[in-house]
Amino acid sequence: MDKVVATALEAVADVPDGASLAVGGFGLSGVPNVLIQALFERGVGGLSVVSNNCGAMDSGLAVLLAAGRIARVTGSYIGANKEFARQYLAGELEVELIPQGTLAERMRAGGAGIPAFYTPAGVGTQVADGGLPWRYDGNGGVALASPPKEVRAFDGVEYVLERGIRTDYALVRAARGDRHGNLVFNRSARNFNPPAAMAGRVTVAEVEELVEPGTIDPDAVHLPGIFVQRVVALTPEQALDKKVERRTVSAPSTPGTVNG
Repeated sequence: MDKVVATALEAVADVPDGASLAVGGFGLSGVPNVLIQALFERGVGGLSVVSNNCGAMDSGLAVLLAAGRIARVTGSYIGANKEFARQYLAGELEVELIPQGTLAERMRAGGAGIPAFYTPAGVGTQVADGGLPWRYDGNGGVALASPPKEVRAFDGVEYVLERGIRTDYALVRAARGDRHGNLVFNRSARNFNPPAAMAGRVTVAEVEELVEPGTIDPDAVHLPGIFVQRVVALTPEQALDKKVERRTVSAPSTPGTVNG
């Protein structure tokens, strides 16, 4: 039952080239940066990644992306990642863009053993009708487009059929975790980490604080250890290394004035 692994490199030592990965995180929040860096150091490539976004600035999945280690991305947000956009438009990267809520549910469904489900999101668009560019040819043309999906009406409302997602591995980051793999996520880090962890056949969690079994109140557990196979405890320095994507500050108040 003790799932703690000594190092991040050891935790991802069996991830092969061409593996599929579900990766947690939302923007820069809750991203398993240490595990991603370990994959980078191992030189693993040809990866198929399922994640909300593909990293930002020089952190997260952007490390693997910039090194040309990612072959396919299933996600919902490109954002300001210029290298992601460049590789996509140049035909170097296959990208399946899907609605954000659908992405979360596809991972959760896969982990719960649900092969497919119907949702109204995307009906009447290329998400359902097909034709979304998955890969460009580098000359402005589409080399591979998404296929049409089944659409069915329930009580007079149309829904599109979406497949559950299962991946070879999942990488997630938690605020707290115990040796049995029970995890607690902090605020917005809870958005995509739990469904990503559920989607992986082998799930590796890096935790900012490792505690002994029984320390976490069962009612406070966000993800039970049944979904986690390996746990890596971060050092204090690793746990505190958290970047801010866009820092917004207000000008200091002039004495005698009121802001707002």
